[in-house]
Amino acid sequence: MSGPVALTLWGLLGTFVLIALHVPVGVAMGIAGVVGFGVMAGFDPAFAMIASETSNNLSSLELATIPLFVLMGAFASMAGLSEDLYRLAYAVVGHRRGGLAMATIGGCAGFGAVCGSSVATAATFGKASLPSMLSRGYSPGFAAGTVASGGTLGILIPPSSIMVIYAVLSQELIITLYMAALVPSVLAVALHLGTIGVYTRLRPGDAPTGPRATAAERIAALRASWPVLVLAGTVIGGMAGGIFTATESAAVGAVMSFCFAIGRRALRKDTLRYALLSTARTSAMIYVLIIGASLFGYFAAVTQAPQALVEAVQASGIPVWTAVILLMLMFIVAGAVFDEVAAMVVTMPFVLPLIKSWGFDPIWWGVINVVIIELGMLIPPLGMNVFVVKGVAPQIAITDIYRGVAPYVASNFVRLGILLSFPALALWLPQTLKG
Repeated sequence: MSGPVALTLWGLLGTFVLIALHVPVGVAMGIAGVVGFGVMAGFDPAFAMIASETSNNLSSLELATIPLFVLMGAFASMAGLSEDLYRLAYAVVGHRRGGLAMATIGGCAGFGAVCGSSVATAATFGKASLPSMLSRGYSPGFAAGTVASGGTLGILIPPSSIMVIYAVLSQELIITLYMAALVPSVLAVALHLGTIGVYTRLRPGDAPTGPRATAAERIAALRASWPVLVLAGTVIGGMAGGIFTATESAAVGAVMSFCFAIGRRALRKDTLRYALLSTARTSAMIYVLIIGASLFGYFAAVTQAPQALVEAVQASGIPVWTAVILLMLMFIVAGAVFDEVAAMVVTMPFVLPLIKSWGFDPIWWGVINVVIIELGMLIPPLGMNVFVVKGVAPQIAITDIYRGVAPYVASNFVRLGILLSFPALALWLPQTLKG
């Protein structure tokens, strides 16, 4: 391990040092990649690489999907579509034990289909459903844990910004990843609902039953929520049916959610400004992350460090599934300390060649990677979604929220085991549509 490979290791170490010093992840990766490439080939080519990689990413039609989907989620939230979904889910299952929690999971899943952000979904339903659960006698920890865990569905159910990042860095089709995530998304919702059923049976005092909605109330809730059902059906159905590309689907969704916001008279000067600014901030952060990852990935490819890692692992004789499990444990631990998306982006140049060398489908691994990221958003000490809910409900102790997410963490591990055992759950739909 000398020469260019050792230089790559120094670059990786430098990246983590910069991250520890609170330098943004994308900037840290870009600095390490440019400096490393400059040492190898000269700084004139290194600076030229900054211009070319930045230009390529900013002009990418695939990456244009991200700001469009973020804008769609902002307009949908502005139009109050999340509250409509929650009321519909509550009208259907609210009378059952744990019905409010089930309605929260259903609302989070539906809003994830028009938002694509875990943090935004958790924050939205922290305001929409958490007060309802607390006012009806739900245990604060269980109620907050349900919102935090339901929020993670926002990054698995298409459209998902994290999947766009993975698709671009792995050079896979965004629409293929989206289709691969549909069946695991249904599995995730089913396991979340099953977790609520088991938990409330064991601890009925944590989730009292509520009144049954009348037929008229259910019909009224369904009528009120038609915009979000049409929006999600158009965006996801259009991609699945081959009517739209991912970018076109994002553009159609953004225009539709904009029209719904106008129709509900929610579009004012201040709300429009907030939607545009929040979209710009989020998109800029993601673009910086991807450009930095591209610079570091180019540097790593030139040094051939990923190939050296593949050869070293193959020579070690470690069984493939043992190596996969160790790799996932590494991601979970890294995600509990660092930002999960950052952990994925930093390790992508090294992990993906390993996955391919073991004969695994990179599309399947992309779904597995997102499930691991979901776990990292709930596991201490970081647990991003836990802190988001804590910010919405500061009166609930952080330890209570962590106890509340524990059943859902167990459910996520079950889902991870199922997807590892049956890769066809992720690969069947894209292969069928492709065929």
